[in-house]
Formats: sequence, C-alpha cells, structure tokens
Amino acid sequence: MFYHFIRVVARFVVWILNGHLHVYHKERIPEGNYILAAPHRTWWEPILFALAASPKEFMFMAKIELFQNPILRFILTHAHAFAVDRKHPGPSALKIPIKGLKKGDYSLIIFPSGTRHSAELKGGTLAIAKLSGTPIVPVVYQGPLTFKGLLKRQPLDVCFGEPIKVDRKIKLTHENEAAFDEQLKNAWDQLDQEHNPNFHYVAK
Repeated sequence: MFYHFIRVVARFVVWILNGHLHVYHKERIPEGNYILAAPHRTWWEPILFALAASPKEFMFMAKIELFQNPILRFILTHAHAFAVDRKHPGPSALKIPIKGLKKGDYSLIIFPSGTRHSAELKGGTLAIAKLSGTPIVPVVYQGPLTFKGLLKRQPLDVCFGEPIKVDRKIKLTHENEAAFDEQLKNAWDQLDQEHNPNFHYVAK
C-alpha cells in the first residue's frame, strides 16, 4: 500500500513541477517480471521509469549511504529499495533482486553504470537476468538534466526498447559480459536515435 501511495504522490509532484510525463513504446514491455536497464542521466529517472511502467511495481538498488537517515530508510525500504555498498558489493546485490524477480511480484530497475558520471558498465545485470530467467528491457530518458530545467517544464520523455532475452545456458565470462554490455549500449543508442537524435547527454 505504501508503494501505491508514494507512486500517487510522485505522479502529482511531477505534474506540479513539470507537467505530464511522455511515455513511448510501452507496448514493448513483456508480461511478467523483467529488468529495466537504463543509462544513468538524472537522479529522478527511477521515479519516472516507475511511473512510466505503472502499474508494475519495482525494486530499486540504492547506495547504502542513503539508508543512514532513518526517515529516508523507511521510505526506501517501503518503496522496495535495497541497500548496495558500491565500494564493496556483497552477494546480496545479486541474491535480493534474483529472488525478487523469480518468486515475487516486483520487477527491477537498474543502472548498469552505477553512477551518472560513468559510461563504463559494471557487472551484475547479465548475471541477474540469467539466474532469474527474466528479460531485460532497455529504457532511456530524454529531458532536462538539471532541476532548473525540470522547473522550466521541458519535456520529460521515457522510451522503452525491445526486450533482450538472455540464454540461461550462457557462461558469465568476461568476453560474454563485454559482448552483452555492447549490445545494451547499442540498444540505448538506437532508442536515443529513434526518439530524438538531437538529444545528447552531458553529465551535470
């Protein structure tokens, strides 16, 4: 119930600050659980992606530092977020989402680069997809990259790509992970070109 309440509040706040969220190709989203994988461009992307793919509910990875504040910890926990230590990620970084995707009702939103200031993809997405047996849906955000731009009511666009199915028999080698990373980057580039080729991300 808390997740539903937060989603309603988030949708209202987005509408007040910016107006309507524009969602493209939602029909590409598969049935059942899946992994939404995106390049990390703004801190509000997880909120927009969760709203765009509604009524599906999502799990989120959040850096462990955010859970030090008791109020924020309560909100994150009840919004299906779980803590990940970026410097020393433990087994839970994989076990929690894999278990949730296999046995729960929640899909997963993940940013393979980890931060907004890196284009290098970190391992984990391929392993989660393989071990959970769920497809990966590429998704991109195009819109304002600063809070000032958000308040100017510049368009907020979320574009979904075609699902990527991961072979359960694939081996998690460096070569296979590198090939998957390239496939995912190409999918994001294709979505950017498909929707608005004039959009260029610059880290703020």
